[in-house]
Amino acid sequence: MNWHGVLPERWETHKISELFAERREKVSDTDFAPLSVSKGGIVPQIATVAKSNAGDNRKLVRKGDFAINSRSDRRGSSGVSQYDGSVSLINIVLTPRSETNGKYWHYFLKSHNFIEEYYRNGRGIVADLWTTRLSEMKTIYLPLPPRDEQDQIVRYLDWKVSGINRLINAKRRQIALLGEQKQAIIDKTIVSTKAETIRLKYVANVFIGLTYSPADLTNENMGTAVLRANNIQNGKLVWDNMAYVKCNVPEKLLLRKGDILVCSRNGSRSLIGKCGKVTNEFSGKTFGAFNTVVRSEHSEYLYYIFHSQFFTTQAGAYSTSTINQLTLGMFNAMSFPFPSKEKQESTILFLDEQCANIDKIIEKLNNEISLFAEYRTRLISDIVTGKIDVRGVVVPEFEAVEDFEEDEEEEENEIK
Repeated sequence: MNWHGVLPERWETHKISELFAERREKVSDTDFAPLSVSKGGIVPQIATVAKSNAGDNRKLVRKGDFAINSRSDRRGSSGVSQYDGSVSLINIVLTPRSETNGKYWHYFLKSHNFIEEYYRNGRGIVADLWTTRLSEMKTIYLPLPPRDEQDQIVRYLDWKVSGINRLINAKRRQIALLGEQKQAIIDKTIVSTKAETIRLKYVANVFIGLTYSPADLTNENMGTAVLRANNIQNGKLVWDNMAYVKCNVPEKLLLRKGDILVCSRNGSRSLIGKCGKVTNEFSGKTFGAFNTVVRSEHSEYLYYIFHSQFFTTQAGAYSTSTINQLTLGMFNAMSFPFPSKEKQESTILFLDEQCANIDKIIEKLNNEISLFAEYRTRLISDIVTGKIDVRGVVVPEFEAVEDFEEDEEEEENEIK
């Protein structure tokens, strides 16, 4: 049995190299507009992605080509292009050798079984340095239904996926509104302290992390875990795609409970300033050069300061337009309302309660989104591999709905 399971007898199978040829032409993003290979497909470069400086060293993509991100931490980032443009070198670009329905392959590239098989053929040390090259994937066999069945599969999935996307997008809008409510509560509470402002350098120590190269990497049994921007999610630190380094880490750069880890450099300006509080789970780990730690006996209060407009406004004003970075000097120059210890404690108690209530609702909505997304992935996988026969299904008129979530595109190899 092949990785895709038993196929209908009427379907054929072909190696990727028989169906597609690789497009390797290098171009500049000044001649061919930059595109992002995202989990939603190939789109004009997302405003929030982390961009590299290699604008003259990109891969050409033509309308109808397929692109798939070669790195394991970007699994699911693929699609068929509706544009002529350019993508980063971490993507494999394929052009069809024969006439097929491109949207069928768009869905197929996102099927769970193919994603797992694709990355199973790769190599590397950690997830974001684990890549799959064309030489390693070209012998993978792909199922190919008759052309009329390809067309029906696309019509059916467009209909069903649009319905799922509509539900997911509605829940994302709810989360956005709750986030705005939470932000308003924090800002109003901080303002209500009526405290005088004080510079951060007088109440905290600030440290920027180190840059680690692939040569520094090791496995989790022999090294120190490095937290990066992707480990800061929704105001918390998460154990996700961790990297480990074998070199000695200075004592001051080992995380301590209560530290605040802040994303201080990124190709995406909108990501600068996102932060999370270090808990016991992350104590003793370290952090990369795109992050800064704020260490203070007032960290509980500062955590809310860093989630307020007092911080985001100053971060936006200070960060440069060229490299989008907050330096140590910028952090130390920032000023915030800083009340007495007693007032801090009452503010923290109030905000802990208010934010916890909102966070519970957001968590519930995120769990529901995850269930819908899992169902969508399974549905796509079952249909593009023939486990569900949709040939006789009448597809009604419907409004096409895309999943509006934007994901980040990472183009660096160093551990930041």
